Amino acid sequence: MSDSIQVITYDVGTTGMKSCLFAIGSEIKLIDSEMGTYDLHILENGGAEQDPLEWWTAICTTTRRLLARTGTAPGSIVGISFCSQMQGLVLVDQEGRPLRRMMSYMDQRAVEELREGMAHGLQIAGVNIFKLLRSIHETGAVAASVKDPVWKYRWVRKNEPELFSRIHRWLDVKEFLIHRCTGRFIMTRDSAFATLLYSIRQGRQGWSEAICRMTGVEMKHLPEIVGSTDLVGGLTARAAGELGLRPGTAVFGGGGDASLIGIGAGAVAPGDTHIYMGTSGWVSTVVERSIVDPTAMIAAIVGAQPGSFNYFAELETAGKCFEWVKDHLALDEIGIYLQKQAVHESKEAAYKSLYDYMTAVIKTAAPGSSGVIFTPWLHGNRCPFEDPASRGIFFNIGLDTGKTELIRAVLEGVCFHLRWMLEAQERKVRCSPAIRFVGGGALSETTCQILADVLGRNVETVENPQNVGAVGAAAVIAVGLKLIPALVEAKKMIPISRSFSPNSENRPIYDRNFDIFKRLYYSNRNNFARLNSGRGSLSR
Repeated sequence: MSDSIQVITYDVGTTGMKSCLFAIGSEIKLIDSEMGTYDLHILENGGAEQDPLEWWTAICTTTRRLLARTGTAPGSIVGISFCSQMQGLVLVDQEGRPLRRMMSYMDQRAVEELREGMAHGLQIAGVNIFKLLRSIHETGAVAASVKDPVWKYRWVRKNEPELFSRIHRWLDVKEFLIHRCTGRFIMTRDSAFATLLYSIRQGRQGWSEAICRMTGVEMKHLPEIVGSTDLVGGLTARAAGELGLRPGTAVFGGGGDASLIGIGAGAVAPGDTHIYMGTSGWVSTVVERSIVDPTAMIAAIVGAQPGSFNYFAELETAGKCFEWVKDHLALDEIGIYLQKQAVHESKEAAYKSLYDYMTAVIKTAAPGSSGVIFTPWLHGNRCPFEDPASRGIFFNIGLDTGKTELIRAVLEGVCFHLRWMLEAQERKVRCSPAIRFVGGGALSETTCQILADVLGRNVETVENPQNVGAVGAAAVIAVGLKLIPALVEAKKMIPISRSFSPNSENRPIYDRNFDIFKRLYYSNRNNFARLNSGRGSLSR
C-alpha cells in the first residue's frame, strides 16, 4: 500500500482506550494499536462515573507508545479522529476543565428527575403522552429512560447547584477530548441527537428550543454542532506536545460508538444490520427515515452519515456478563487458584487469554446448556423493556450442573437477548438476512457459531472485529480528506473475513430456551421491583 496515508484514531470505550494506527489506501488496514485503561466508578446510589482527565492521560500515553514502537514519525500522521462511548454528561468551565466526574451512560440516579419531567398525567409506556408525541415529532425520540443525559443534567442542577452555576458547556466524551486537542467546544450531530434535544425536522436541524424548554435545559450550555467528517481544527501546540504529534495535525469530528461501529463493520447501506458485542451490546439496522418504537425502547438515531439513521436496540451488559463470569465463576474451574498453580503452567497458557479458554471450554457443553438459562440484565435493562430493577438469573440448575454449563448459559443468554432485540426491530423494519457481527465477542468462533444458531441466520465477521469503531473513525478521516466521497463507500474498503451458517439441528433447542428466557422476565419483574426498588424505575 505504497500510496496509502497514515492516521491515528481513538476508540474511547467504557473501561479502556485503544489508540490505533491505520494505513488508508484501497482498504483500511490496521498497522498497530496500544491500549490504556481508566476507572469506572460504580456508586451505591446507582451512579456510574469516570474522570475525563484519565481519558486524556490514556490518549497521550498510548499515542506516544504507539509512535515509538512502530517507528512512526509524528509528521507522517495526516489526521486523527475519535469513536467513543455516548450519552455521557461532561460538564466543563470556560477553559474546558471538567467541573465533576463524567456521569456515564450507565448512571441511573436521576429517578426523581425523570418522574418529575415525564411520568405524570395521561401516559404511554410510563411517559406523558403529550410530551412523548411532542418529543417524537421534534427529535424522533423521547427521553424516557433514567439513563438519558438530560435527566442527569437535571440531577446535577438539583443536587449540585453551586457546581451547576459554573457550567459553561455540556459536552459528550469525545467532545471533551476534541476540545483538549483544538480548543473548540463542539458536538457532532450524532452526539447532539443522543442528548435527545436535537431537532430532526426538515429545515430545522439543530438544538430544539422547544424541547430544551420542555426539559428544563439552558441552551447557553449547548455547544456548536458539526458533522462527523468535518475538520474541527488542527492540534494546538500544547496538545501536540502532550500527544507527541505535529502541531496543526487535522482533527476530525468522528462519532459515537453507535454511529461508527456499524461503519467499521461495513454495514452502511439501507437495510444493513450489524450486531455488536463488547462491554455493551446492540442490534442496529441502517434506515432512511426516523422510526420510533417507544414500547420496546428502540429508536432510529442520527448516525455519522448525513440523511440516514441507525435503528438501534441496546443491551448495556453483554460482554460485561462474560467479564463477571471471568471474575467470579471461572478462575478456579481452570485450576489456577484451587491448585495454587502458576498461570504459565496451567491449561490456560495454551490460549491467548482467559476469555479464549472459556469459549473453548464451553464447546464441550451441549447446545442449550442442559436446560440452564441465564438472563444478562446485570445492571438493569433498556430494550425491549425498560427496567433498571431487572437483574441476572441462573435458572434450572441441577445437581449435575457444572461450571461449563453455567459459562455456556451466560453466552447463550446474551445471544437470546440479542435475538429478542432483533425480533423487536423486525416489527418495524426489514433487517438483512446476513448479520455483520463485530466487537470483542466476534473474535471467538464459538461465540459466532452460537449467535448464528440462536438467530437462525448467517453471521459474518470482518478483520479485527474488536477494532471496528476505530475503523469507522478512519473512514471518517477518509471522507474528510476526500479520499472517498461518502461514508457509504467505506463498505468497499472493509471486506468480509469469515461467515458462519446456523446449525439446523440446534434450532428446536434454542427456540424452546428462548421462549422460556423471555418468560423469565415477565414472571419475575415484580420480584425484581421488590428487591431492587429505588434503582431507576419510573414506578414502584
